[in-house]
Amino acid sequence: MDRFEQSEGICLLTVVSPRRDEGNSPTGIVGRCLARRLLAMGRQVRVMAEPDQCGGWPDTVDVVEGSIIRPLECARAFDGVEAVFLAGAHPSTVQDALALARNAAASKVVLLSSHGPEYEEAYPPETWFWLAIEKAVEHSGIAWTHIRPSAVMGAAIEGTYPATGADWPDTIRTDGVVREAFLNQGHYPFIHEEDLAAVVAATLIGDDYTGTVIEAVGPPLSTLSRIRSIAAALGRDIGTVDLAADESRAMWRRLGWPDGAIDVTLYALEEYGTHFTELVQWTLDQRPSVQDIIGRPLRTYDDWVRENIDSFR
Repeated sequence: MDRFEQSEGICLLTVVSPRRDEGNSPTGIVGRCLARRLLAMGRQVRVMAEPDQCGGWPDTVDVVEGSIIRPLECARAFDGVEAVFLAGAHPSTVQDALALARNAAASKVVLLSSHGPEYEEAYPPETWFWLAIEKAVEHSGIAWTHIRPSAVMGAAIEGTYPATGADWPDTIRTDGVVREAFLNQGHYPFIHEEDLAAVVAATLIGDDYTGTVIEAVGPPLSTLSRIRSIAAALGRDIGTVDLAADESRAMWRRLGWPDGAIDVTLYALEEYGTHFTELVQWTLDQRPSVQDIIGRPLRTYDDWVRENIDSFR
């Protein structure tokens, strides 16, 4: 029997290679957390993964090599699918992916979106990216939920947005120093990938959040507090060099970061530092909150560092 013929009620997760454009979450890290969680809940899991993301999945996960950016090339991955965690989609081909999900009689699409649609609304539709994907999902005829996460802690390991912290594993390992702009006043909001996966699982399995936009946001963390967390876990000091914004921009550019991602990273570091109290309150005011959805306190950056400290040794 073909492996796709025996798959019913499957949750399909889509995973792409690390992307550094603004707003992109680490789909590989989040997807693996989500797969383990869904399997523990007794669900069947299939993953459509780009070639460099096909390894490291639990044995019972059905891994299909392919790309959600080119969904028609692996259309059979949608066979028997009940729910789709749509991550890494692109506006130019998201309609094809949604048509395949609809033809498979999928009953739900949970979209990994970004904090961008609320800003894109002020610009012409031909310039939209995240908003174009959200609109396509909303008009797909399938029940939907959008998840707009803050930056994911594991982005520093996978090499996805944001630029802040992305080179820390290398520089802390090699010379024990962090060099970055807004070092003393910068803040950035982060969520642990396990917490984000728990939010996704709740929306995939239940119906309480259908037709809603979930702001899956963690609290703004100061750059210095993140460095202190890593230093404490390592048991040694980490040096710091406070760069000018243009110096940080040049450094990140040399490391391959696109200008858009650099612009947004620098803006957010400064904005969250300048308007810290108001933005913390905005985070606390979100309903449903992440804690409401997952039923427990959020994992902290200290938790994440302890789990990933080998990346900094």
